[in-house]
Amino acid sequence: MAVALPEPTTETSATGRAFVDTPLGTLVVEASERGVTYVALARSGDHGPDSEPVPGSILAEAVRQLQEYLPVAARVRPPARFENGEFERRVMEELGRVPYGTTTSYGKLAAMAGHPGAARAVGNVMRSNQLTIVLPCHRVIGADGSLRGYGGRGAGLDRKRWLLELEGAIS
Repeated sequence: MAVALPEPTTETSATGRAFVDTPLGTLVVEASERGVTYVALARSGDHGPDSEPVPGSILAEAVRQLQEYLPVAARVRPPARFENGEFERRVMEELGRVPYGTTTSYGKLAAMAGHPGAARAVGNVMRSNQLTIVLPCHRVIGADGSLRGYGGRGAGLDRKRWLLELEGAIS
């Protein structure tokens, strides 16, 4: 079930917030009129009063896609909004191009973003990803094929592995 909490409308704040129950736990989804601004696992007890996102809104579409994605492995692609510097924006744009069911390494993602040799910096960008699942940082692995950190609030390698198995990227 999704619930929405309206937020004040400003250029950088969310216009709505929804909570989506998933097999990974409850996700918090926030969106403005320009795109999805935040997706992460909710903290324990972090829920709001029952209400639904406005039908036809970006938030409602993001919630719908996430509800489809996790149980039946649909592709999630609501419009996203970046509030980062140029390097971070380029890395996140390239991350969004990593195909469903595949993985890439931190080094390859750095090269795709025009910064070969910046694998550690890419790891820092992945760690600060506020659009978990929507921008699939779980698809970024070590150069040796090993699963590396999956940060974010309440996340971990078990969740990264679960998402990659769901997508068929690993078995």
